[in-house]
Amino acid sequence: MTQTIFYIAFGLFACSVGYVLVAVLRALMFRRRVANAPLADGATPVTVIKPICGTEVELLENLRSFCSQDYGEYQVLFGVRSAIDPAIPFVRQVIEEFPDRDMELVVSDRIIGPNYKISNVANMAERAKHDILVISDSDMRVDPHYLKAVVAPFARDEIGAATCLYSGHARGGIASRLAAMFVNDWFLPSALIPEGLAEQKYCFGATMAVRHRVLEEAGGFRALANFLADDYMLGKFVTDCGYRIALIPCIVANVMHERSIQSIFQHELRWARTIRSVQPVGYAASAITEILPISILAGIAAWMTGMSAGWVAAPIALALGLRVVLHRAVSTAGATRSPWLIPIRDMLSLAVRISSYFGRRVTWRENAFTVMDDNRIEVAPDTMSAQEVSSQRA
Repeated sequence: MTQTIFYIAFGLFACSVGYVLVAVLRALMFRRRVANAPLADGATPVTVIKPICGTEVELLENLRSFCSQDYGEYQVLFGVRSAIDPAIPFVRQVIEEFPDRDMELVVSDRIIGPNYKISNVANMAERAKHDILVISDSDMRVDPHYLKAVVAPFARDEIGAATCLYSGHARGGIASRLAAMFVNDWFLPSALIPEGLAEQKYCFGATMAVRHRVLEEAGGFRALANFLADDYMLGKFVTDCGYRIALIPCIVANVMHERSIQSIFQHELRWARTIRSVQPVGYAASAITEILPISILAGIAAWMTGMSAGWVAAPIALALGLRVVLHRAVSTAGATRSPWLIPIRDMLSLAVRISSYFGRRVTWRENAFTVMDDNRIEVAPDTMSAQEVSSQRA
């Protein structure tokens, strides 16, 4: 029995080592693609849709970056659900700073489903003037060539949607650094590896660019409003219609500020349960990404079989070394680097993974949801206003 545990533990550890080595290679290859990314000429009109709910750290700078594009004709729509949203003064300031830009603030509390972000997006989309819609979260920051990179893949008729990766840029203390490390050390490599093996089948919330006519063919925003993973489902619906999704060789900045470890845990638990609901097998297999916990398991297995201290310590030392290499390989310009936090970060990731299998409840923007097996969500009644309950029943 002890020998069996040893072989299983070291087999898992070998898989983890292989994963990290491939992840490092894919990160370096993608970095070269970003440096040589093709850019559109800026002649195709675009509508940028920015759903906003409350203030984010450095919100003003994030919004400005979308209004400072080296691009031809483009429209920017900012949307909030409430007329008293604290982000409104920031939006109005940006609109005043760029009087020559085609920008508009849309305020609407209309709800088309339990995914309030998609309801917000749908309300803005009714004011869109152009066929290509570029949807991006309010905590993202981009460089002046962003739109040229996003639009470039649409030169091909078979491209129905495009998306791009993002990296974590911490603002604040240790909690923010740990949150950024999750994005950089886990999300980025886990997204790059399948991209090198198969066609892109889903989008990322950092950027969801889609042709309006393709979106309507796929069911429109109403088809996304009942799902938590709207980015994943958009990609699924687009590919189901026979179109392809382009992964843009561009990485945008996710400006992150977390108040506490508890807030990180809740955010990452939502992401984990979301991924588990849409890709249960893939999520289970992704346990091999937890190389440091697996190395500790391998060390314990070596100790149980009576091996020397060197055999016990070797997998842990190798795992730490590889994690530092991966941490550096995925760091883009300006991204947060905190290699001394790797043990804490990896133990937190393990706690989130274990917790993701116990329950379906998630918290998003202080609202509670229950995630179904097909990723549809139900809003917990205690988090809904009377108006929202009425809207859901209508």
